[in-house]
Amino acid sequence: MQGKVALITGGAKRVGAQIVRTLHDSGWNIMLHYRSSLSEARALAAELNLQRANSVALAQADLLNIASLPVLIQQTISQFGRLDALVNNASSFFPTPLGEITEDSWIDLIGSNVKAPLFLAQAAAPELKKTEGVIISIVDIHVDRPMKHHAVYTIGKAGLLAMTRALARDLAPEIRVNAVAPGANVWPDADSVFDEVHRQRIISSIPLKRVGEPTDLARTIRFLIDDAPYITGQVINVDGGRSIYL
Repeated sequence: MQGKVALITGGAKRVGAQIVRTLHDSGWNIMLHYRSSLSEARALAAELNLQRANSVALAQADLLNIASLPVLIQQTISQFGRLDALVNNASSFFPTPLGEITEDSWIDLIGSNVKAPLFLAQAAAPELKKTEGVIISIVDIHVDRPMKHHAVYTIGKAGLLAMTRALARDLAPEIRVNAVAPGANVWPDADSVFDEVHRQRIISSIPLKRVGEPTDLARTIRFLIDDAPYITGQVINVDGGRSIYL
């Protein structure tokens, strides 16, 4: 994989940072997108560039600004000369109880979870066709069994799942398009979303009896990118078996 290039959205911290590390460890060059996590993005890029000079570059953008998305692709090409993989990792997540849904919450959740990935894929497609590249998106096992009070988030992830299948058809045979669906992985930053009692209830419902690690997702993404040339239009659940019982 030496010399291949991945654009990873929301790559500065949490799961995104682990995806960056995992692909970088496999020899990939990384365009690391961030919105506001500048210090985390700089620290991660500095660490990885010490391991392999000029292998990670940074690009700031608000993905809700559709006009910025072709610029992200242009920056990647200007920096590295090619694009082999797009990983749609950036996502908003928060509850939207019925009766409290606002247009702002709709714009944020639908924008980050399906609109931006679609328009970014559209902008990336010409470059990915040149390299027979890959698009990977992160959906959610709760698309099929929605969480209470998360209607808009669920709609967004359901749209992203549909996009994965539609683009797999539209962009074949040059570009493969797949997704991974995490279950419980890194807990949300907002403690009010999942308190300790709720967290323990979730863990007890997982056959493997543990919360997933970012490495679980990152390794699956690396498999779909590097080692799955005959897989497209598919979603792999990375959830410790939890979706069996949902």
